[in-house]
Amino acid sequence: MTVSQLAETLSLRIVQDQFEDRHVGGAYTSDLLSDVMANAAEADLLITIQSHANTVAVASLVGAAAILICNDRPVPEDMIAAAAREEIAILISSESQFTLSGRIYALLNGLHPTA
Repeated sequence: MTVSQLAETLSLRIVQDQFEDRHVGGAYTSDLLSDVMANAAEADLLITIQSHANTVAVASLVGAAAILICNDRPVPEDMIAAAAREEIAILISSESQFTLSGRIYALLNGLHPTA
């Protein structure tokens, strides 16, 4: 499943749309960027509430497919600009990290994609 397919399936809003529509291989949920650097895998979707430019730098470093900001956190312009330079999508949802992690796990593992 690609980033744009995931966004469409889960009704995620794309706030940074200049990105390579990469395959999403998994997901990693964390707000501690050093934890993301140590444990996220290439092609993971980064699920977080950390809405700042450093999140983009870490996502780029680990090769994340995209960044998903939860709880309708505002995304500052400098984060959007950094993500555009790195060609990383930024997605937003009003849902919590817990809910989105479960929905994405189900979707990527062929369970109940809209549950």
